[in-house]
Amino acid sequence: MKNLGLIFILVLVLFATGCGDYNKILKSTDYEFKYKKAIEYYEDGEYVRAGTLLQELVTIYRGTSRADKIYYYYAKSMIGQKDYLMAGHYFKSLIKEFPTSEYIEEAQFMVGYCAYLLSPKPRLDQSVTSEAIDAMQLYINLYPFSERVDEANRLIDELQNKLVYKSYLNAKLYYDFENYKAAVVALSNGLKDYPDSRYREELMYMLLKSKYLLAIRSVADKQEERLSSALDEYFTFVDEFPESEHKKEVDKFYETTAEMLNYKEQSNTN
Repeated sequence: MKNLGLIFILVLVLFATGCGDYNKILKSTDYEFKYKKAIEYYEDGEYVRAGTLLQELVTIYRGTSRADKIYYYYAKSMIGQKDYLMAGHYFKSLIKEFPTSEYIEEAQFMVGYCAYLLSPKPRLDQSVTSEAIDAMQLYINLYPFSERVDEANRLIDELQNKLVYKSYLNAKLYYDFENYKAAVVALSNGLKDYPDSRYREELMYMLLKSKYLLAIRSVADKQEERLSSALDEYFTFVDEFPESEHKKEVDKFYETTAEMLNYKEQSNTN
């Protein structure tokens, strides 16, 4: 217990000493020394201390040959603090203000990566996700032979999957609430925007069912047109998914729709 007490006291002394040294650096007007210590703090993983010093140095060294490096390390220290919004802002500023910087390629990638880290869960607004995809695609276009291209493509795939899922959730929401008119629009748009969606079969099934239920519940002057649309959707669905688990159910949609349209009689006549 006595040894543990001594160790605790020693840690407190070292901590107090470290804080004292850092406070002296903060108050110092020796900016070269501040710059050196900021980089040391960053490399030691002390991102808050590094960021605090670099934030001041951004202004002090503006217009000098060292400015881009300070922007770069400040942005990286923001990532270390998980402030991805601020990090992305400074990487963008670096690209804009220092187009010939040695850090420009990494900064271009990091703009997309920061947006990727800010991308929210699929149920939320996905504007940032779209921004991340655009930024990553721009990086690939600018640096097609970079060793980071594979990673950029992987992140784009992940972000695209999130957009696909968001589209699916939006459309399904209308369907679940039995707002079939809105569901038809949302499901059609989802299939148009993401034709290779892994949810394609379910989306097409929901679209068919939405059209069917909308049609049979329609007023007389709109019913025939909507029944015909449901019938077309049925043929499209069974042509693409002949072994679907929904086959029995959609066949019943067909029978009811065809009967209401006298489709079988017309086919036999023709």
